[in-house]
Amino acid sequence: MGFRRDIADAFLKTNEINPDFVEVAPENWINMGGYWGAQFKEVSHRFPVFLHGLSLSIGSPDELDLAFLRQVKNFIAEHDVRVYSEHLSFAKMDNAHLYDLLPIPFREDSVKHLVARIKQVQDFLEMPIAIENVSYYTPVAAQMTESEFINQIVSQSGCNLLLDVNNVYVNAFNHHYDPYEFISGMPLDRVAYIHMAGHEQVSPTLIVDTHGEAIIDPVYDLFDFTVAKLKPVPVLLERDFNFPEIRMLNHEMNQLRSIVNKYWIKDVVPA
Repeated sequence: MGFRRDIADAFLKTNEINPDFVEVAPENWINMGGYWGAQFKEVSHRFPVFLHGLSLSIGSPDELDLAFLRQVKNFIAEHDVRVYSEHLSFAKMDNAHLYDLLPIPFREDSVKHLVARIKQVQDFLEMPIAIENVSYYTPVAAQMTESEFINQIVSQSGCNLLLDVNNVYVNAFNHHYDPYEFISGMPLDRVAYIHMAGHEQVSPTLIVDTHGEAIIDPVYDLFDFTVAKLKPVPVLLERDFNFPEIRMLNHEMNQLRSIVNKYWIKDVVPA
């Protein structure tokens, strides 16, 4: 489960949440001192830590921020991080940080640009990274399908895939395609990590990926279909705000566990 300050006590003081690993955004914790620095140190001692970045901006035209990557590399070593993932998107340009995850055009020139940058990041960090399929609300000058785009990037760069099942559901609804066909067309042998989250339907024709609602049954069904096709990988319950009672979060984690236990060995469980 994602470690958030809003529910930190449930992890560290009351033990109401006991996940198998925690995920954090490195941008929020690198060089953190004081009370929260001490809290994170305790978290990293008690739970395996995964990183899910927000600001690498792998699709930007700017040069990669090597100073930031050096901080990430040190953070990975300090906390024995098992997985570092990022979004297949861009978030800054000309040193302007947009604080949003914007879609990259599904184009051949984009593939070439992204593959070179992902290889550079992996060489610098000396480890493979996982790239997440993101939610988007309009395609931009597309020359290929999203599935073709992702497959080419993963194949040519050698990176892994963070498969966000909720994002597949959101995009399928918004852009009118079959989410089950999309999952089947992904490079499933390269899936290293799964995200599960909630969303909000704001109109009859639009779903917004919020990470602030409970997972709905159709997304659980799509997750069940996905897990049946995969080798065991870590699974994250992604909740960023609007936290319910802790028992409801545990209920969601247990629902995910019950699904993976139908297909995967018993000692590999989601968190």
